[in-house]
Amino acid sequence: MTSSIDVEGLSLSFPLYHGNARSLKKTVLSTVTGRMAADNRNRVVVEALRDVNLALRPGDRLALVGGNGAGKTTLLRAMAGIYEPVAGRVRVQGSLNALVDPHLGMNPELTGRENIMLRGMYLGLDKKAIEGLAEDVAAFAELTDFLDLPVRIYSSGMIVRLGFALATSVQPQVLLMDEWFLAGDAGFMEKARVRLENLVRGVEILVLSSHATDVVLQWCTRALWMDQGRVRADGPPAEVLSAYLGHPVQLSEWAQQRMATTGSDPGEAG
Repeated sequence: MTSSIDVEGLSLSFPLYHGNARSLKKTVLSTVTGRMAADNRNRVVVEALRDVNLALRPGDRLALVGGNGAGKTTLLRAMAGIYEPVAGRVRVQGSLNALVDPHLGMNPELTGRENIMLRGMYLGLDKKAIEGLAEDVAAFAELTDFLDLPVRIYSSGMIVRLGFALATSVQPQVLLMDEWFLAGDAGFMEKARVRLENLVRGVEILVLSSHATDVVLQWCTRALWMDQGRVRADGPPAEVLSAYLGHPVQLSEWAQQRMATTGSDPGEAG
């Protein structure tokens, strides 16, 4: 199956459940600009996304850039099927993996090993493949004896390592990725970056939300500047980043040296 993502007229809003007070409505709805509105049930809502359109095909590597609260993660979650559109539609073809939340798909009451087994069953793997998955995740996450303890007692760093290892254990056609993958201790993240770059090279379509200029310039072929839930600009990463940041951008010396040393670019499809 050929992979693709089509987003057409996508709008998404969240109700403020304590926003029905008359004074709050008057204050919110009298604002000319902003993202507050009233829905057809007369509730005050936050318009998280407004009329977003884009189409992605094999070979596309899209970066979502913009300030906090611009709608980047919401758009990723809508593409992943976590959020349902209020208007418009999202259509994704091809196997999909979403690195949008380290807790996604994990049961905190189960052990790390049991969560790995459940993920393997969800992916339709046979017993031998699930055992191989467990070995791979256990070795990469380096959780030692904690792997057989409930996830609810894990530290935030341990959850990120387990979630990252699980999310990157199977090669998808479409990869959606939020910047949480950059969290973690320095030693783990250097190892994680290598694994992630190998995953990115193998996917057909990448959608990445990140504030890291080097990552966007090095990995992506296109950038979407999100602002107040709308698309502000869409084009080559350097141009869009320069417009968003207000000054010209280029790869740091560290990134240039690293590319020269490795001789490869993770933004190149395999």
